[in-house]
Amino acid sequence: MAILTTKEVNIKIYLPLGKCTFIDRKQLRITLSLTSTTFLPMKKLLALLLFGVVYGATAQDDDLLKLLDQEKPQETNYTIATFKSTRIINGHSVEGMAAKHLDFRISHRFGQLSDGAYNLWGLDQAYIRIALEYGLTNRILVGVGRSNYQKAYDGFMKVKLLRQSTGKVTMPVSVSLFGSVAVNTLQMNLPTPDATFAFSNRLAYTTQLLVARKLNERFSVQLTPTWVHRNYVETSPEPHDVFALGIGGRVKISKRVAFNIDYYHVFSEQLMKTNTNSLAVGFDIETGGHVFQLQFTNSTGMIEKTFITETTGDWGKGNIHYGFNISRTFSFDRKRAK
Repeated sequence: MAILTTKEVNIKIYLPLGKCTFIDRKQLRITLSLTSTTFLPMKKLLALLLFGVVYGATAQDDDLLKLLDQEKPQETNYTIATFKSTRIINGHSVEGMAAKHLDFRISHRFGQLSDGAYNLWGLDQAYIRIALEYGLTNRILVGVGRSNYQKAYDGFMKVKLLRQSTGKVTMPVSVSLFGSVAVNTLQMNLPTPDATFAFSNRLAYTTQLLVARKLNERFSVQLTPTWVHRNYVETSPEPHDVFALGIGGRVKISKRVAFNIDYYHVFSEQLMKTNTNSLAVGFDIETGGHVFQLQFTNSTGMIEKTFITETTGDWGKGNIHYGFNISRTFSFDRKRAK
């Protein structure tokens, strides 16, 4: 069966698409212009009609999917593992500990490479700090430690203020606030047996704002404005308050290995000319439940007061300590354990 047209005819086919919650009522119109002596077989007419129905339904579904995607509630995606440890090398990173998790940490420094063969290039000497760090909450970390350098005890608290995120809540950086107190318990050489040295003179305080960003899966950077207050200084020209800026970074080399760098710049004319800025480089190696870190640094001390304000080593002269940090985490969260 066919349709014979003897003159120009317009055939209009209307395909109502009905109503939908998200789409206004529409109609699909197909106009055919036929000239004389043109035959339109019924099969072709039905095929054209079927095409219109399929096309309209597809367009309607596409509009529905787009509107559903727009109205779908967004989630906040938080960045994790900006750094793999609570330390970059010497200084603290923006990272904390999960709630009810305890980190047992040992920091070890040998002597300087410049000590030569007599001291086996530093292996005959050792400086150690042992510490415990505990996550009170997912945002609050507290810790205590003891170093044989200056026989110093220290305690600190770190609070996570902001977390880098995308999605519903966008935050370009992670921010933590750090505060510590350290006490030097070395016996002092006093001028007379009756002389005393006040306990308050042994104290030093550090405050830091840790600002970090994970640029991508391989690169992370951190800036650390720092204020160190020392109750006692050995010479009067030295200020009690020292301001510095820490710069740290991490480059992920493989799934379990990363390269770290840690540098603290003390602003000019605050320390003696013999002092130098602290610089450390090292490698993080993840091995099961702990992180092992190999490092090289010109700083002897391992707490903020010592490596920021008391570093005298010169990299150019070989005054470099090599050593390691190792940490092991224990969970006391029974819910997570289950």
